[in-house]
Parts: sequence; C-alpha cells; structure tokens
Amino acid sequence: MSLAPRAVLVHRRTEYEELVARHGTHGQAAFFLASRGRDIEEVAERHRRTRRALAEVTAAVPLTWRQMLLERSDLDRFLFGPEDVVVVVGQDGLVANVAKYLAGQPVVGIDTDPGRNPGVLVRHRPRDAGALLASVHAAGTGVSELTMVEAVADDTQRLVALNEIYLGAAGHQTARYRLGLDDDGGAVEAQASSGVLVGTGTGATGWIRSVWQERGGDGPALPQPSEPRLLWFVREAWPSPATGTSLVAGELSAARRLTLTVESERLIAFGDGMETDALELTWGQRVRVGVCEERLRLVG
Repeated sequence: MSLAPRAVLVHRRTEYEELVARHGTHGQAAFFLASRGRDIEEVAERHRRTRRALAEVTAAVPLTWRQMLLERSDLDRFLFGPEDVVVVVGQDGLVANVAKYLAGQPVVGIDTDPGRNPGVLVRHRPRDAGALLASVHAAGTGVSELTMVEAVADDTQRLVALNEIYLGAAGHQTARYRLGLDDDGGAVEAQASSGVLVGTGTGATGWIRSVWQERGGDGPALPQPSEPRLLWFVREAWPSPATGTSLVAGELSAARRLTLTVESERLIAFGDGMETDALELTWGQRVRVGVCEERLRLVG
C-alpha cells in the first residue's frame, strides 16, 4: 500500500518569538524595542497574523492526509519523503531555505503578510490552502519548475540553492583562487576578489540583480526563473602582477560549468544567504558550479 500524502508545514519563528526568547518576557522585549524607537505592538501584531495563518493552513489539510509541523532550524535534520507536499507558511526566503532539501516534492507557498512580502515564491493566501492541497496531485495542476544552482567539490561535497551560491572567504575578506570555464580550452585566471556569485532567474529578483544593475546591465540579460541558465559575477576583482580581472562575469547554460580552484587556506561556499550551512574548501580543492538537474516544483 502507498502511504497517504503528508503535508509538511514549514514555518519559522517570528521576530516577536525571537525577541521574547532573547529578553525573557514581553515587557523586557517591549522595553528593548522602545529604547530603539520601535513599538512592540507592531511586532506582536505581525506575530498574531502569522499564527492565524498557520492555524488556518493546518485546518485546511485534508482529513485523510498526515501532517507535520517543521520549524526552519530543523530543516537540515528532517528527511522529506516522496509522498510529501511541502507547504511553506511565511516569507519568500523560506521557500529558498527549504528548496535545497527537496527532490521533486511539490511546494505551496503561503504568504502570511501580504504587502510586506514581495510574494514571488509565496504566491497564495491562507484561505487558498484547502483548494490547493486538494488539487495538488491532479493532472493539469499548474506547477512552475524553477531552475536551481549547484556547487560540487572534488571531495563530493555538494550544495544546492534556489537563488544564488556565493564562493569566497568567510567574513567576505579577500579570496584567492583560480577561475576557469569548462569549455574555454583549459584557460584559467588567478584572481583575488571579494568572492564569486552564481545565480538563477529566481535570484535575479535579489542579489544577482543588484550586481547586474551596478554594472549597467551590460552583457547577458537576466534569466527567467524557469530558464536553465545562470549568471555569474566576480565581486571586486583586484588587478596585480599575480592576479587578473579579465574573467569577471558571464553566463552558464545547462551544459557549462564554472570551475574554481582554491588558493587560500580556507574558502566557503553557501547558498541563499545561509552561511551557517556552507561547504568548507581548502588549498588546492576544486569546485564546479552550474545548473542543477533537480528543479523546485512550485505550485501556482
């Protein structure tokens, strides 16, 4: 017998919960915010909206389904199953946080704070959850397959991200490495920079777009979220007798890879701003970055 679908409701602690956990009581948290010119009531009201949304989505899960409530901090210890339907209740960034742990499971994004969130990935309201979950396995259900980016090190470490992968020194200090493209005849360039950024069309609404705009929008256009194409940029490459600046930007089709060979004692690679979940790279190691075969299946 096949297992009944399981709704995995992914959420994160609200700012209010984090404040109370840090300061001990509501009153102490209110005093702390007041000393910085903020009113705790605004934070508490957003907390209440989030909790109401989570309760509404939980109640909308079909009675024949199993369900699981999963906090963001537990994602790296949770095993998703093939029968799971992932319901992200929160902000756009939470969808990116969960994407790297999935293997084709459909994702429903529920916006808990419309107007405050861009709603690029959390496209639905809590009231829509029942209808979406009831139809998610039906033929013809609208699903967007979003391109992801992966970095694979020569020691088999692997990192997947929905928006972008950053490779550089911890603390964003000077990174030293050799950079090359798979189909460039073996040519490489020694570089010293603030790191390398490789992003997707989904990431083109954030960090990648800001770098692209800073450079005047020259070169390849920003990719669309479902397009199997990436853009890459070297941040603040430093010219010197030993380091160059000729390879500072470009695009990667599905078949191309960017290769970075470490020439520092320690570099890291992390995705979607999650620096606590990073690949650790040391002198002489090689990491290849390109389009990931897996895609995020976003409902609606």
